[in-house]
Amino acid sequence: MTRPNILFCLADDAGLHFSAYGCRWVDTPGFDRVAREGLRFQHAYTPSSKCAPSRACILTGRNPWQLEAACQHQSYFPAKFTTSFEALKHAGYFTGYTQKGWAPGDPGTVDGRPRELTGTNYSAIKTTPPTNRISDNDYAANFAAFLDDRPADTPFCFWFGCVEPHRGYEYGSGIRLGGRQPSDVDDLYQIWPDNETVRTDLLDYGYEVEHFDRHLTRMLDLLEARGELDNTVVIVTSDNGMPFPMVKGQAYGYASRLPLAIRWPGGIRQPGRVIDDYVAFTDFAPTFLELADLSPAASGMQPITGRSLLPLFDSPRSGQIDPTRNHALIGKERHDVGRPDDAGYPIRGIFRDGLLYLHNFAPDRWPAGNPETGYLNCDGSPTKTAVIQSRHDPDQHHYWQWAFGKRPAEELFELATDPACTHNLADDPAFTERKTTLRTQLFAELRAQEDPRMFGHGDDFDRYPVVDEASAHFYERFQAGESLNPVWVNPTDFDSS
Repeated sequence: MTRPNILFCLADDAGLHFSAYGCRWVDTPGFDRVAREGLRFQHAYTPSSKCAPSRACILTGRNPWQLEAACQHQSYFPAKFTTSFEALKHAGYFTGYTQKGWAPGDPGTVDGRPRELTGTNYSAIKTTPPTNRISDNDYAANFAAFLDDRPADTPFCFWFGCVEPHRGYEYGSGIRLGGRQPSDVDDLYQIWPDNETVRTDLLDYGYEVEHFDRHLTRMLDLLEARGELDNTVVIVTSDNGMPFPMVKGQAYGYASRLPLAIRWPGGIRQPGRVIDDYVAFTDFAPTFLELADLSPAASGMQPITGRSLLPLFDSPRSGQIDPTRNHALIGKERHDVGRPDDAGYPIRGIFRDGLLYLHNFAPDRWPAGNPETGYLNCDGSPTKTAVIQSRHDPDQHHYWQWAFGKRPAEELFELATDPACTHNLADDPAFTERKTTLRTQLFAELRAQEDPRMFGHGDDFDRYPVVDEASAHFYERFQAGESLNPVWVNPTDFDSS
């Protein structure tokens, strides 16, 4: 077959707040078009809900526990792992990205220059952003510049790395520019206090989701005007859950389950289908390779864990297509610093049969980072401040406990009745058998994938160095009295009580 183009569109920190998923206070016609003219996935999961490890899974087709240092945040990308974009470039694709590729971290060097994990950077064209916290990158114009530079008769693979709706936000922008009111948020997750501050924060987030979608729409229109849209596989998703307490950086349902729509008239039968199969971000790399008619072995990549999505493209059915796609594995190691010795919070988990089972390997640690250093694995925000302030309110203490309190070694949630994952069933005798079955399957698959944590080498993950020297040994330096205040926390985040 003629090798198609690939446009991979990644919103930064967006949850399921797209109108195609039924959200009424965010309007996303671009995403909705891709879903309507292609496929919309109901069960798409990132194996690790944080920027760098999630993006590493996308690029390599491997789970985070198979990626050595690349499973961490602010780490070094091992030279041994060739990315799918590098493989496609070697096979004749024209590759590039705008704004944020794999990050944050150090990609290493090739011939003395930074390694291009997602191709050549196209971010030079700027615009006046609608708020003072939105990037000035004219994403769509930079995509046009990329297309202008492409050699004739050459397929392309482009990574649209939008940094919205990553924090921070201009407070009140969703009301001032988005034309909505706090009362319009009609599906408030029951994991934060319900007040005007939190609702305003959510509207600001929603406005930035719409900013991402506006540039996506411009890119679709640009391809259509050039006659290339129908030979382009357009994939639209997010790297991890929304930047709110108990979501981004954690392992619960709202953190791990993400939007995904794919459009490709040349290869998708029966467009408009809704797919219930469980798919993982490790499935993108083998999909890219198959589209380019490359085998993983011939591409120079390490063995791939994920599976190509092309069989789902070729089916005429909605719902569950492949009965073996019935679960998803997730995990977490060190995301951000703020604990003694820069230690992480190791988790492994499995989604299956309407349940989420989580195994916390270090329940003595604080899951979002230590209180006194600012809960550094949760971005500073008005909502975070509201949750921290609830800690000493007997009527609202549960918000703090869910987001920041210590957790038991095992957690089990029934997602149909508890999508927010606030009612732990791990000790309920009625769920003992199902919990045991999930744990057995999880650990068996982790052993088969050679997860070091299954073989007594879990501490290796905490030994990988932190790239950002200003953050390294944060806990010890903070305790010694250094004046430290990372840009992703607010003064109100530090909780010494």
